Amino acid sequence: MNLNRRSVLRGIGAAGLSASMPGVFAPAIAQSKPVRIGILAPRSGAMGTVGECGIRAVQWAADRMNKDGGIAGRPVELIFEEETSPKDTIERFRRLVLQEKVDCVQGLISTGVSMGVAPVAEEEQALLIMWDGTTQDGVKEAMPDARYVFRSTDNECEAVMSSLLSVKYFGNKIKRVAGINPDYSYGRNNWEAFRQILTRAGVQYEVVAEQWPKVGTMDLTSHIAALKAAKPDFIFSSMLFADLPVFMKQGSAAGLFEGVNLALPAAGWQLNQLKKSFMPENIVFGHNTLYFALPDASPLQKAFVEDYMERYQQAPHWEADRAYFALAAYKAGTEAAAKATGRWPKLDEIIDAIPRQEVQSLGGPGRFRADKIAEQVFYQGLSTNDNAYDFPTLRTVNAYTADQLQKPPGMDFWEWLKTAKLPV
Repeated sequence: MNLNRRSVLRGIGAAGLSASMPGVFAPAIAQSKPVRIGILAPRSGAMGTVGECGIRAVQWAADRMNKDGGIAGRPVELIFEEETSPKDTIERFRRLVLQEKVDCVQGLISTGVSMGVAPVAEEEQALLIMWDGTTQDGVKEAMPDARYVFRSTDNECEAVMSSLLSVKYFGNKIKRVAGINPDYSYGRNNWEAFRQILTRAGVQYEVVAEQWPKVGTMDLTSHIAALKAAKPDFIFSSMLFADLPVFMKQGSAAGLFEGVNLALPAAGWQLNQLKKSFMPENIVFGHNTLYFALPDASPLQKAFVEDYMERYQQAPHWEADRAYFALAAYKAGTEAAAKATGRWPKLDEIIDAIPRQEVQSLGGPGRFRADKIAEQVFYQGLSTNDNAYDFPTLRTVNAYTADQLQKPPGMDFWEWLKTAKLPV
């Protein structure tokens, strides 16, 4: 089904709502019109499968919310547009706000795109809650005083966590380090964070190779040959698109991983494509804010994962959590403001209420800080192929909260990294 330019309305009508919702939301019920949520997500290209996972989750969330009364007594309606280039996505954002008259826009994965859209949201005074996008220029927050824009956790959280786990599990074995990371700010900053954490932990290491493939490079044989020639004992890679499975498959065929430990902080995005046939075990494997097989998962996560895997024959990754979290945070803020005012709240009242709410998302509890940066739970651990799937799961599960992994409001990332009380 083509979701572009199509409104997806799930659930129940106003009559059903009247009978089921508590009296505090009666003014909202009387309005009867749906809450319109615009969704901007990629459907093709390097991030197509990532966007698809988020779309599936937000549909599941809207369906579940509508069965339970919607948002403050009004059903949820989703209006989809595609995230592509910054220029075209800005145009679609304006269409959602000015023509579709949505109450809120959610989505966005690419930082490059979100940095283009976010100033437009401020200009139009339109609420924007991002799934995975930030407004970081490198590691520096470019919009510290945004009014209408709510952003995901900092890009470096998974790199900080995987670096700490690398020290925890392999510290005394790390001597000859190599990196292969995407050639843009995310990859370069993650690699630098990894090196700084090793140094701060007192690890005596030597960098023997650095490789910087362009995003989307599908032939990595020359990079793999250079890494193998350097004879590292540890490889760090923050690759996260379709090129990561290619690297692991080609690297395995070349014998690159024999006797080598690895850290893959963003591997969870490609979980279903990382097959056991070429994946070594006992590597630091990052799942960001959703590990689908969490042993002590909440009933919410269990229900979602069961439905998702039965329907799509795949495991969901963290974009599902980010999409669910954005809608749950909007619902919580809206209902808190509605309860406080006794009516459907104004936009400013919703914006002010959202940061005060802790919500249960698919991956665990989360909230937005006062500066509108998300705080959620991150999951990583050592991988194993001893499972019933055709891809790795975690043998050990480590969970850190974002306040342990990202800089506080207004602080420089590199300065924070020097003095932060980091988990071990």
